[in-house]
Formats: sequence, C-alpha cells, structure tokens
Amino acid sequence: MNIKHLYREFEELAEQLNIKLVTSKGNFNGDYCLVEKDKYIVVNKNKPIEYRIRRLASAFSFLDLSNIYIKPAIRELIESERKGSLF
Repeated sequence: MNIKHLYREFEELAEQLNIKLVTSKGNFNGDYCLVEKDKYIVVNKNKPIEYRIRRLASAFSFLDLSNIYIKPAIRELIESERKGSLF
C-alpha cells in the first residue's frame, strides 16, 4: 500500500467513526481532541505525509477500535504507534 493510499485509508476511518479530520497549516503538531460531543483530529498540512500518518495513527491509538473492521495495514500502524514503534 503506497503512502498516499495509507493516508486516504485513515481519512476513511475517521469518516466511518464520525471524526472530523481537520487539515490546516500552522505551527502545531496535530492530534485528537473532543470539543463538546464532536470528535476531531487535527493534522498539519505543512508536515510531510509520513509525519501526518504517524499523527493519525497516534490519534487512533487512543480509541477503542476493537469492534470495527480496519484493514490490517492500518491496524498495524495504529498498534505500532500504541507501542511507540511506528516507522
């Protein structure tokens, strides 16, 4: 799976979980946040795509994803980030 396809898979996962993916430029790293009842993952467009994927995997690693199907490559990235050994 190429790197852009991985990113697209994370976008689809966010959509499936009703998480708003916000991409913007700025001086920030990005992460998962909850504003009232709305869930967001903020991603910095200025960062390389590998970094953005790592931030997405990190954000998803805090969620309970055990009851939904996630493609094995994506689940592996999330689990690796949960363990602190991505890339």
